[in-house]
Amino acid sequence: MYQYDQIDRQLVTERVAQFRDQTRRYLAGQLSEDDFRSLRLRNGLYIQKHAPMLRVSVPYGLLSSDQLRMFARIAREFDKGYGHFTTRQNIQYNWPKLETVPDILALLASVEMHAIQTSGNCIRNVTADHLAGVAPDEIEDPRPWCEYIRQWATLHPEFSFLPRKFKIAVTGSPQDRAASKVHDIGLHLVRNAAGEIGFEVLVGGGLGRTPMIGHVIREFLPKHELLGYLEAVLRVYNLEGRRDNIHKARIKILVKAVGPQKFREMVEAEWEASRDTAPQFNPAEIARIAAFFQPPVYESLTDRTQSELVAGKPNEFRQWYTRNTKKHKVSGYRVAYVSLKSPTRPPGDITAEELDRVADLADRYSLGKIRSTHDQNLIFADVKQEELFAVWQQLKALDLAPPNVGTLTDMICCPGLDFCSLANASSIPIAKQINDRFDDIDYLYDLGDIELKMSGCMNACGHHTVGHIGILGVDKSGEEWYQITLGGSASGLDAAIGQVIGPSVPYAEVAATIERILDVYVEKRDDGERFIDTFRRLGMAPFKARVYVAPSHQAA
Repeated sequence: MYQYDQIDRQLVTERVAQFRDQTRRYLAGQLSEDDFRSLRLRNGLYIQKHAPMLRVSVPYGLLSSDQLRMFARIAREFDKGYGHFTTRQNIQYNWPKLETVPDILALLASVEMHAIQTSGNCIRNVTADHLAGVAPDEIEDPRPWCEYIRQWATLHPEFSFLPRKFKIAVTGSPQDRAASKVHDIGLHLVRNAAGEIGFEVLVGGGLGRTPMIGHVIREFLPKHELLGYLEAVLRVYNLEGRRDNIHKARIKILVKAVGPQKFREMVEAEWEASRDTAPQFNPAEIARIAAFFQPPVYESLTDRTQSELVAGKPNEFRQWYTRNTKKHKVSGYRVAYVSLKSPTRPPGDITAEELDRVADLADRYSLGKIRSTHDQNLIFADVKQEELFAVWQQLKALDLAPPNVGTLTDMICCPGLDFCSLANASSIPIAKQINDRFDDIDYLYDLGDIELKMSGCMNACGHHTVGHIGILGVDKSGEEWYQITLGGSASGLDAAIGQVIGPSVPYAEVAATIERILDVYVEKRDDGERFIDTFRRLGMAPFKARVYVAPSHQAA
C-alpha cells in the first residue's frame, strides 16, 4: 500500500497544526460559527444530533493492521468504544469531543492517515473495487490510479470550493463492485480494439433527492490524459454548476439540464483549450505510485476444492465458506469477508476490541492488510485456503462471521435518527426489526442474492434508491414512516434507480411489508432467478398488489 513521503507527512502534519489553532480560536470565541464551519468541514468534522462526528478517510478502502489498531485506540480513548464503517469505505466516530479532535487528527497522522476532504464541497475520498488487485476478472489494478487522483485532488486550489461535494470511483473489472455509475465521475479501466488500456469516463451519477445513473461521455481516454480530462470536467462543473440551491448543485443536475451530449461537448472543448496548462503526465510518478501496489510474494500453493476444505468441518463453516469467501486470482488463496452485519450490531459498527483483534488476524493470516467495502464490511484479501477454517473460528468467536454476505440481512444502513441531525426517521431499529423477522438462514439462502439498502433521509447515505429493495425513512407529522422502492441496482450493466412501490408504511410494518414482497418473489420466480430479475420480468404490479391488500385478506 502507499507509503507517505516527506511531502505527504509535512502536508498532513501542518494541516493538523492549522486545525488545532482554528479549534482553539473557535472555542475562545475568536472565530464565529460560520467561519469555523467551513474549516471543520474541510477536516471531516460534522456537528450531529448529540455530538460532533469525525469522518476519517480510508483511501480506496485499504488499511494496514497498524492503522486499524489506531482506529481502535481512537474509539477507546476518544469515543464510546466503537467506530462505524460507511459506504464511502471510510470510518466515522460519532462521539468525539470537539476539543479533542486535533489530538485525534495528530494520532491519525502518525499512521499516515487524515480526515482532509471527507466533507465539504470538494473532491471527496476516491473509492475503488474492494477486490482490486486480487479479482480474477480484473483488467488492471485501479488503486495506483486512485492514489494518483487522490494526490492531485488533495487541497487542489481550483476545486476546493465546488458548487457541491464531488465523488470519484475507479474500477478495473468488468463487474462493477465500486458503484461507479452513481458517482459524480466513474472511471472504468477498459481495453480498446488495439489492446491498449485506458479509461471509460462516466459523469453525472449520484443519489440523494434526485438519483441518477451516470452517462458515458468518453468511451476511451488514454491513461496519460487522465488528470487533464478530470480537470476539464471539474472546470465545466465549477463554472456552470448551480450555487443558488443546495439541492440542485450537484453535477448530475447540470448534466441533466444541458443533456449528456452537450455536456460532453463542453468538456471536450475545455479539454482542448486547456491542453497547454493541463497537468503533465509523469510516467516516473505513476511508476513510483504503482510500485507500492505490486502483488506480494505469494507462496506456491495448489487450489483445493470446496469439498476438500469443508470435509469434516461444521456445517456453519460450509455456509461461511460459500457466502463469505470469494475466489482469488492466485492459486491456493481466497478472499474472506469480515461481516459487520451480525443481528447483534448496527450494520457497519465495530468495537475497539474487535478492531484490535481483526488487526491481529490480518497480521497472521492476510499479510497485515485489511480492506473496507462500500457495503460496510471488511475483508482479508489474501488468506491461504488451508487457513480459512482457523480464520472462521476466530471471527466466529468475535461475532464477525455471520454467513450472510450477499443475503437480505447483509444490508446497507445509515446511522439514521439515532445520530444524524439530518435524518427524518430511524434506520438502526428497522435493521434490527428485519434481522429479527428473517432469522432463518436456510430461508435467506433460498432467497439468494438480494441487496437491501436503507436510509434515514433523502440524502441517501444508505444508497436506498439503488437497492433491489430500498427503504427510506420519512417524517409524517412527527411519526416515522418508510417508503419502499424496488428494482434498484448500483452494479455494472444492472445499474438502475428503484421505483417507489406506493404509499409509505408505518414503523411497525416495515419487516412485514418486506416479507410480503418476498412472498411474491418466492411464488413467481423461475428456477435460479434472482429477486432483481424476477422484479424486472414481472414489473411492479404483483408486488404492489400484495403489499397493499387489506389485512383481512392477506392470508388469501
